Amino acid sequence: GILSIEQLISRVGVIGVTLMALLSGFGAVNCPYTYMSYFLRNVTDADILALERRLLQTMDMIVSKKKRIAVAHRTMFQRGEVHNRPTGFWGMIKSVTTSVPGSENLSLIQQEVDALEELSRQLFLETADLHATKERVEYSKTFQGKYFNFLGYFFSIYCVWKIFMATINIVFDRVGKTDPVTRGIEITVNYLGIQFDVKFWSQHISFILVGIIIVTSIRGLLITLTKFFYAISSSKSSNVIVLLLAQIMGMYFVSSVLLIRMSMPPEYRTIITEVLGEL
Repeated sequence: GILSIEQLISRVGVIGVTLMALLSGFGAVNCPYTYMSYFLRNVTDADILALERRLLQTMDMIVSKKKRIAVAHRTMFQRGEVHNRPTGFWGMIKSVTTSVPGSENLSLIQQEVDALEELSRQLFLETADLHATKERVEYSKTFQGKYFNFLGYFFSIYCVWKIFMATINIVFDRVGKTDPVTRGIEITVNYLGIQFDVKFWSQHISFILVGIIIVTSIRGLLITLTKFFYAISSSKSSNVIVLLLAQIMGMYFVSSVLLIRMSMPPEYRTIITEVLGEL
C-alpha cells in the first residue's frame, strides 16, 4: 500500500541518496585535499614576510591618502568653502567645472583609497591562507598528520574502487553478492597462500569499516550543515532551520541504512532487507 514502510522508505531514500551523493562528492574531494600532504604547497617564512610587507605598505599608502583627504577637507573648511558652497543645479555645475588653486582632487584620491582598501583585503586573505597552509604543513609532519595522510590515500583508493564497481553494476545491471572487505581478504589470502579465517575476520572488519564510514559521514554532514546554517541563520529562521536539519538527518540516516547493506556480509544483509522490503 501507499502507507507501507517499503513505499515510504523508497520515496525518502530517493531524496536521501541524492543528498548523500552530493555530500559524498564534496567530501571525496575536500577530505584528501585537506589531509593529504600531496596537495600541500610549500610555504616558507620568506613568502609570508614578503606578503605581510606588501600588506603593511598598502596600509601605509591608505593612511597617507586618507590623511591628504582630511587635510584638504580642513583647508576647505578654513577657507569657508564648505559653508559657502553654492547650491542648486547651476551651483553643482559650477563646483564641478571650476577648481580652487592648490586644492586636491578629492574624488580621484578617494577612488585610489577604495582600490587600495580592496587590495588590502585581498592581501590579508592571502596572508591568512599562507599562515593556514604553513600550519597544515607543520601538522602533516606530526604522527597524527601522517596517520590522516595514510587514511587519505586509503579512502581515496576505496572511493575510486567504489565508483568503478558502481559503474559496472549499473551498466551490466547486476547486484553485488560479496561485500568489498570479504572480497579483498579473499583475494589477499589466495594471493599469499596463507591460512586465514576469512568468514570470521571479514565480519568484524566489515562492521568496523561500516562504523567508521557512518561516524565520519554523519560528522561531516553536521559540520557542513552547521557552516551553511550559520551563514543563512537569523532570529526569524531558527525554527525553520532546526526543522530542516531534523528532516535532512532523518533522510540521511534512512539512506545510510539502505546503502550500507552492500558493505555487509550476505547473512546480515538479508536481515535489513527483510525489515525494509525489497528496495
